[in-house]
Amino acid sequence: MTTARHLEVIDLLRVRDFPAERGRSGAITSGPGYHLAELSTSEDFWDDDGSRRVEVEEQYEAECEALAELLSQRWGAAQMFHLWSVLTRGMEGEEIAEPWGELSNSVPYLHLWRVDHHWIAVGVSQWEAELEFQLMAVVTEVDPP
Repeated sequence: MTTARHLEVIDLLRVRDFPAERGRSGAITSGPGYHLAELSTSEDFWDDDGSRRVEVEEQYEAECEALAELLSQRWGAAQMFHLWSVLTRGMEGEEIAEPWGELSNSVPYLHLWRVDHHWIAVGVSQWEAELEFQLMAVVTEVDPP
């Protein structure tokens, strides 16, 4: 998927209604107050000696930075929102509102903007070293924790 297509998906999510219950349609998970989109997904790394993984990680980080730059041209500089403390709080038993709880499990930080009563964020997800990378976008009315 191209950067132009990523922008189209984000724009589509900004105008889409939020559902009353959590559900998934293709690469988009939505729930009360949020949409979470997998903009692109890499291959996995089960048979990799580590070199391909590093290359793909750099590619996904660069793609995320390029997307964040385009979004910053629209809405101004992004806030960097680190999710480590959110993950820690959730692991300690605090109830973390979605989509922040889910994001904190696999995304270390997000580029975050406040636009027209919504939070919009992009970041790179990876659950485990052997699993794929994902370029993620979120549109939510739920304030960050």
